[in-house]
Amino acid sequence: MINQKIADLRQDYRRATLNEREVASHPVKQFEHWWQEVLAGEIDEPNAMTLATCTAGGQPAARIVLLKSFDEQGFLFFTNYESRKGKELEENPRATLLFFWKELERQVRVEGKVMRVPPDVSDEYFNSRPVGSRIGAIASPQSQVIPGREVLEEKVKSLEAQYLAHAPQRPAHWGGYVVVPEVVEFWQGRSSRLHDRLRYTREANGSWKIERLAP
Repeated sequence: MINQKIADLRQDYRRATLNEREVASHPVKQFEHWWQEVLAGEIDEPNAMTLATCTAGGQPAARIVLLKSFDEQGFLFFTNYESRKGKELEENPRATLLFFWKELERQVRVEGKVMRVPPDVSDEYFNSRPVGSRIGAIASPQSQVIPGREVLEEKVKSLEAQYLAHAPQRPAHWGGYVVVPEVVEFWQGRSSRLHDRLRYTREANGSWKIERLAP
């Protein structure tokens, strides 16, 4: 069954092109190029990305998280290790990230292995956060069933009183993950749905193969 009101939301994409003869040889370098254009475009929440994980049994899940940094080693985000995504990454340490920058008619998909970052990296970022965000991370048993919001609010009040004299330190159940890219696809919207799709695949020797995919 087709909902015509939804079907009529279709847009034609004409802003830019993506040519394999012009892109960087390394996907993170290409991502950096696009990232600078995203920042120049004053896009809201440019670092918002979909994180897709999967249980060992094959049940997928996805949610929005925030990219905190990236380099040739991978893409970094932070979360509660005991959350649903944390448990799934322990069972199956692979993930996909998806960036969608509507204003630029672009997507980037990153697939790869996931590893926890060293504790000192998580400490450094946790200590840079506002105190309220730190307390919230400690107070929330992320992804667990709770009887009501008042449980969280009471926990926060208790922690605020506890940490009047000193800032809270990172709890052991909270920290960072890095997604180490193995496949990265860049998608540029084009007219008549003939989109440009370039896929980078990491070779055994560490180099990257670039291929064009049909839209």
